[in-house]
Amino acid sequence: MSELKIQRFDASQDDFGPALDRLLAWESVSDDRVNGIVDEVLARVRTEGDAAVVEYSNRFDRLSVSSMAELELGRERLQQALDNLPAPQRRALEEAAERVRRYHERQKGESWSYTEADGTLLGQQVTPMDRVGIYVPGGKAAYPSSVLMNAMPAQVAGVGEIIMVVPTPGGVLNELVLASAALAGVDRVFCIGGAQAVAALAYGTETVPRVDKIVGPGNIFVATAKKAVFGLVGIDMIAGPSEILVVCDGKTDPDWVAMDLFSQAEHDEDAQSILISPDADYLDRVEQSMLRLLPTMERREIIEISLRNRAALIKVADLDQAAEVANRVAPEHLELSVEDPQAMLAQIRHAGAIFMGRYTAESLGDYCAGPNHVLPTSGTARFSSPLGVYDFQKRSSLIQFSADGASELGEVASILARGEGLTAHARSAEYRIKKG
Repeated sequence: MSELKIQRFDASQDDFGPALDRLLAWESVSDDRVNGIVDEVLARVRTEGDAAVVEYSNRFDRLSVSSMAELELGRERLQQALDNLPAPQRRALEEAAERVRRYHERQKGESWSYTEADGTLLGQQVTPMDRVGIYVPGGKAAYPSSVLMNAMPAQVAGVGEIIMVVPTPGGVLNELVLASAALAGVDRVFCIGGAQAVAALAYGTETVPRVDKIVGPGNIFVATAKKAVFGLVGIDMIAGPSEILVVCDGKTDPDWVAMDLFSQAEHDEDAQSILISPDADYLDRVEQSMLRLLPTMERREIIEISLRNRAALIKVADLDQAAEVANRVAPEHLELSVEDPQAMLAQIRHAGAIFMGRYTAESLGDYCAGPNHVLPTSGTARFSSPLGVYDFQKRSSLIQFSADGASELGEVASILARGEGLTAHARSAEYRIKKG
């Protein structure tokens, strides 16, 4: 490839807004071909069950199995994978799992209620979901960290049964993924992937139990299938490419920031890496670091395509303007690589995860910091939050009226119901009003 050239922007320019919108634009809608394939897979799994899942698994994952029994792994196999890990890997995995667990324990919602003066009880009951499905990628790469981040909050929430699906192209099992499942409390694992795995979880088959919610990342076929079954089951989100936005005051080692930008660019060619700084010379220094370090990267080609097509270096007037731009981007990962990140934090309204200070590399959040790495992308941090325990809990309102409360509020309900023309509603409330 020719020498890498990263797009430059100046936030003071009149055309900056439209230019930034073009840079951020990401169309996640599947094309007709993908939709057609997914629709066929969903329909066949819904009607044919295990047989369709086996056929698609043989076709797409180069397997030769005749039944779903050959595609299921039990808790014993997961524990075996954990027990046989090399000691350094096991220690690292266990430490990461414990940190993720500790963080998510603090998110657990509790039921509550209060009683009014007339004896009326109002409140909220919080209960876990009965069964959830965790999708774990297994194609181009295997992600044991995704197992922890998706399954651990479900376990902390008290979900009754956690089902994991993971494709195994060519029949190759990733022991680290299986070990992570053991640590995260996964109950059953099926070696299936793609739209057929999503369909099996959503509809249920003779072997795969139907779940209440499906979470976890996947390719365009998985994302399209999740979107199609939403409503029948819950889903976490429709995720776009990974993103990082670094705000720097110009005082962090340029090599550190360059590698932070690489850490997202290496995910795939559509990932996005953006650096914002009020120091134009610093932007130059980081770009030089990127050019110098790029040849040393194992995933150089992927990084280069990502940086060439979707990366940007943005000059701002000051850190206040940097915060404005960051809020407009609403990034999945935001690094505040500045002298006083706590002071700047008050200006940040939209971000999936905020990494504060020069020593806080985004990659620590991916693996072992504790907070969840399943985050809103493509600007959806404006209205979405990281995956958490709350995604696996349901809230039911509690209402218990006393005789006095029913009588007093019955009059209010009656007036409002008759105003809406709903006479049965009104009369239902009126029956409880005390006479005389």
